[in-house]
Order: sequence, then C-alpha cells, then structure tokens
Amino acid sequence: QVQLVESGGGLVQAGGSLRLSCAASGRSLGNYAMGWFRQAPGKERAFVAAINWSGNTVRYLESVRGRFTISRDNARSTVYLQLNSLKSEDTAVYYCAAGPQVMKFDYWGQGTQVTVSS
Repeated sequence: QVQLVESGGGLVQAGGSLRLSCAASGRSLGNYAMGWFRQAPGKERAFVAAINWSGNTVRYLESVRGRFTISRDNARSTVYLQLNSLKSEDTAVYYCAAGPQVMKFDYWGQGTQVTVSS
C-alpha cells in the first residue's frame, strides 16, 4: 500500500505560480511511476502530468506543456508539480497518483485545491 498526501494548493492570481507536493509513505516511492491529475467543477478527472520511476520520462497534457513541470525526489519520497503562468482554466482539485508504470495508477491522494483568480 502507498499513502499519498498532497499539499501546496491555494488561491493565486492569473499569471502566478504554485508548487504542489505529494508525499508518499508506506513503500519506497522509487518503485512507482507518479502522476498528477485534476478535476474542475462539473468535469471529469483529467490527466495533467506523469513521470516514470527514474525521472527520465515525463508526459504532459498539451495545454500545460511549457507552464507546468513535474519532478520527483525519491530520497524524500516526494513528487512535485510546479505550476507557472497560471490561468483561470487551471482552477481544479489536483490529485497525485502512483502506479507501476506511467499512465497506469493504482493509488490516489485526497487532492489539493488550486484556485486561479482572473
């Protein structure tokens, strides 16, 4: 079992930045691919970014490519999502996920709210 806890969400003005963190416990984070998803009000949960266990393979939702950066620190069992140049359409609850490979996730955190004011 892997437990995931997200933090770092908040209220920010359009054009601002936030850094989300996801701390893992229960098993070594180095065994897992990690991902970030988001769910906006009235919409389904959507993929945002993912990174493989070593950090040398990343994927992004096209609309966030160049603005968001996913990274990981296996020694700290933490994965990050740097959000820059935020837009109102980035407003959502952001979820961290872990799984055996990129785009195949078995464990989920409880989410952290990101609100971007225009």
